[in-house]
Amino acid sequence: MHLTERITVNPEVCHGQACISGTRIMVSIILDNLAAGLDKDEILKSYPSLTVEDINAALAYAAMLTKEQVIAI
Repeated sequence: MHLTERITVNPEVCHGQACISGTRIMVSIILDNLAAGLDKDEILKSYPSLTVEDINAALAYAAMLTKEQVIAI
């Protein structure tokens, strides 16, 4: 999967936050929902314009970011 097909960053959309292409649904929203314990089907019901591939792309994007930097916790 090429993340650029599913994830976009545009300074004029959602203050430059990563979003699912063609939407204003931020990757962080998807990740927050997953972290809160919602499953993919529940997220798809809340955001009908999303696809399973979009959710998978959000996870892949997050995984990629964790490889790029270390965040002290």
